[in-house]
Amino acid sequence: MARPKEFDEHRAVDAAMRAFWSAGYEATSTQDLCAATGLGRSSLYNTFTSKRDLFDRALRHYMTTKNAPLFDILDSDAPARQRIADILHRTAHAPETEPAGCLVVNSIVELAPHDAAARELLATDGERRLDALTAAVESGQRAGEIAADRDARAIAHFLTATISGMRVAARGGADHATLTAIADTALACL
Repeated sequence: MARPKEFDEHRAVDAAMRAFWSAGYEATSTQDLCAATGLGRSSLYNTFTSKRDLFDRALRHYMTTKNAPLFDILDSDAPARQRIADILHRTAHAPETEPAGCLVVNSIVELAPHDAAARELLATDGERRLDALTAAVESGQRAGEIAADRDARAIAHFLTATISGMRVAARGGADHATLTAIADTALACL
């Protein structure tokens, strides 16, 4: 008879997500993951099979938990310009209880150039967010809030690059005032 798991797998994935988010995939050792999750090496590998399996699950968990509020904002009935402002200011004021930066952005830089599976997962996630931003921009253009003579997809790419840049700046130590100024400048460009 199989012994029941004595830990919460969801919490272990969340803890691993934070470890990878803080240090990156390569720099996070098995020992780091054991310390973060509270699991022994054998329990870690019996449950997740490999560091990469745990990373993939942690990255998917990050995408799910971090994208949900973004989609809630972008799908709301608020004016499009306000939805975009909310996304930018949310990025500028990330909770201090979270590691700085973004696990997706970090993974794009660290893994996507040489890892086809990671690149595909990250690209799929990026397209989903880009589609939601494009829809919000198009909504703003129809409502006259955003200039209609500019390509909505190009604006969505600009916003995505701005958000990614803000996350990199935060990881580098930029404070809330600096990040808010970046957000406000991006809004002024719409």
